[in-house]
Amino acid sequence: MSTQSNKLSAWDRIMMAITFAEADEPQTAREMLNPARVETRPDTRAKKEKNRRPELRV
Repeated sequence: MSTQSNKLSAWDRIMMAITFAEADEPQTAREMLNPARVETRPDTRAKKEKNRRPELRV
């Protein structure tokens, strides 16, 4: 049984921002305070399509 949650409370985000600000990382601290702005990584893999591989003949 897992009770772990992926969501952070406002208190947790503020404390994390303070920690990063004290570690001289102001940009990361600002990102912690603004949870609405989430960067998404582009899909780097080519889309897998059926029958695109060459046929192996011996």
